[in-house]
Amino acid sequence: MFMGSFGAGLAGAAFDPVSFIKQPTTILRVLSWVFSLVVFASIVNEGYVNLGSERLHCVFNKNADACNYGVFCGLVGLLLCSFFFLLDVKFQQISSIKDRKKAVMLEVGVSGFWTFLWFVSFCFLANQWSRTAPEDLPLNQGADAARASIAFSFFSILTWWFQMRPKLMCANITEDSDLFMFTF
Repeated sequence: MFMGSFGAGLAGAAFDPVSFIKQPTTILRVLSWVFSLVVFASIVNEGYVNLGSERLHCVFNKNADACNYGVFCGLVGLLLCSFFFLLDVKFQQISSIKDRKKAVMLEVGVSGFWTFLWFVSFCFLANQWSRTAPEDLPLNQGADAARASIAFSFFSILTWWFQMRPKLMCANITEDSDLFMFTF
């Protein structure tokens, strides 16, 4: 996938949309985008129920923090996927090895951190869902949306991890290069 330092051997090559779409990183990025959208939309759409009053309650054990955290992870995950998708499209046009290194390291750092946040989201939502009493959800309102957001939070852990892995291996291969060593 990468040739030379951070794929510098491919710099300046013409953009080929068919080969770009077939790349595993692109497929994972699109899956992550869809998973983030499902988590975000399921909580926003059916994550709050009205229990005989005008106030809406979160379906996750009436814990508004659980719904807010799920919405945050879903929405920011959508934005990050969009940003890194555009970065992937423009990556071949970056000719500077230092700029390529910055782009790869940014993606490794953000993907690793976001993998951790999705893990926290999965654990938090699953914990709050297990504590939700059946009488808190008459007619099982929002139950399917809650289960979907938990499941897709778990799937997001995997997709974000596997997006980071090839970039991390690229960074490890090239870290021994004298190209990035500073001498004073």
